[in-house]
Amino acid sequence: MTNGELHGHHDPVKDAEVVPTMDILNNDNEFWIFGYGSLIWKPPPSFDQRIPGYIRGYVRRFWQASEDHRGTPEKPGRVVTLIERHVWESLGDHHTVDDVVWGVAYRIERSQVENVKEYLDIREINGYSIHRVEVHQVDPDKPSVSAIVYIGTPENPQFVGNPPPKVEELARTIYESKGPSGENRDYLYQLDKSLNELCPDSCDNHVSELQRTIIQIEERSAEQHMNISSLPKNTDIQEEVEKCDSH
Repeated sequence: MTNGELHGHHDPVKDAEVVPTMDILNNDNEFWIFGYGSLIWKPPPSFDQRIPGYIRGYVRRFWQASEDHRGTPEKPGRVVTLIERHVWESLGDHHTVDDVVWGVAYRIERSQVENVKEYLDIREINGYSIHRVEVHQVDPDKPSVSAIVYIGTPENPQFVGNPPPKVEELARTIYESKGPSGENRDYLYQLDKSLNELCPDSCDNHVSELQRTIIQIEERSAEQHMNISSLPKNTDIQEEVEKCDSH
């Protein structure tokens, strides 16, 4: 059953379906994985082919809480997930939306399929489920690739997009969060950089908007720090008070 069926709606544009855990090979008996987050710059092990491309019918959003990589259970960070477009449209999101979701498809070596699947299950364990998508290559004359993808659907407990957070609120959470894998903002910066490097047309306006907002937060924070550091020390203040008292 697809997510579209779960919501009583079928999206003819979306090339995707929910995949049983054991059914990870496509019709060509190959294991392809589509990465739209950290897999773009931190690929899975044992791949023998890497293809930049895009999928249709989904929207990428920083609406998945991260307690194990870019945050903690006490202060979860935010990482990306995919939302079916018709579901996204019902949420009243105010962020800019793109027509497609860019990412990278990796083909895993046949001898390592089981090991890589186990690795990915551990890496994507925090609320993600397996789906199948059609990845369209940059060159429109080349055939699409059937791949699996890990998605944190709105039904998973880590989903934080209903209602959608405001840009400033989301950016502030990312700016302040840190987990075992590092600063949450570094994840955002690397994703934006990696997307822009895939091909001339690849980008994500939501990701870029968040990066610009966080840079503004950083600049304001640095300015406030400079203002505080430029204030006279207590001893200096006391000396000024004593001078005034003496007059």
